Amino acid sequence: MQALLDAIAAMSLPSEASRIFHGRGGMHPGCEQWVLDAYPPVFVLTSFAPVTDDQLAAIGAALQVRWAHIATPEAPLCWVFQQRGEALRIEGRSETRLMAGEVPDRHVVTEAGANFRVHVLRGQNHGLFLDMAAGRRWVSRHAEARRDDRYGLKVLNLFAYTCAFSVVALQAGARQVVNVDMSHGAIAIGQQNHQLNHLTAGATFLPHDIFSSWGKITRSGPYGLVIVDPPSYQKGSFVATKDYARLMRRLPDLLVPGGHALLCLNAPELGEDFLQAQMRELAPELAFVERVANPAVFADVDEQRALKVLVYRAPELPVSA
Repeated sequence: MQALLDAIAAMSLPSEASRIFHGRGGMHPGCEQWVLDAYPPVFVLTSFAPVTDDQLAAIGAALQVRWAHIATPEAPLCWVFQQRGEALRIEGRSETRLMAGEVPDRHVVTEAGANFRVHVLRGQNHGLFLDMAAGRRWVSRHAEARRDDRYGLKVLNLFAYTCAFSVVALQAGARQVVNVDMSHGAIAIGQQNHQLNHLTAGATFLPHDIFSSWGKITRSGPYGLVIVDPPSYQKGSFVATKDYARLMRRLPDLLVPGGHALLCLNAPELGEDFLQAQMRELAPELAFVERVANPAVFADVDEQRALKVLVYRAPELPVSA
């Protein structure tokens, strides 16, 4: 785990939510099990394989030494360790423990000027997916470029989770965002995120199952941007290999002429071709524009295993003669 220790020794004091070390990308042989994230003022260390007490002690000592160099003397080090399901031999399970310091009761982090509620002591998802930072930047730039459009940008945010896409879109000038997610708890945090950023208008929150709510979703459209960011596998909710196609078929009717779709997929076993081939078959009128590059810290030895964020565009209306 020397590469992880080296990353700790070289890190700066994090001011925003960010990944410090990404062993999962395979760029550091022997460290594939380790991930270190900063949710200031808390560090979250995650292991996807069994660990020893000696390993945790060494990492804790490295964090303490670096903290003493980069933080003010009165600020205590706070870090959390999470053991993920692969190491527990039970898929989808995790165990989390506080190793040092105190996690704020109301834990708010920032990213590119936006504020988000997070919860690092429960569950595998902490409230903000750090690998999607570049996707959020793309949405922000896209909304900013359309700030002065005649009717403003209307966004559909499917599988909205805690509505981070909605926050950045509205901050950048989107007129309206419709957020849909079947988790009432996630949507409630999403509403808090809008309040944290003083966004009092423009957002709609629908705590519904997307596949049984197409009537309501369609009536609110059409949209200049549709964001699709589903879980790759969530039993009883969404399985990418069979359910993504159901979304793709809907896209042409959901988009205004010239509108864009942002399709996201975080499934190591499914490459970019999985999305591209189905889009060619199910929504051929939508043209592929680009794949959004992931943040550099999330570099992977095989980009097909990494997060896929693809942009498509609907055709413009034909110009009258």
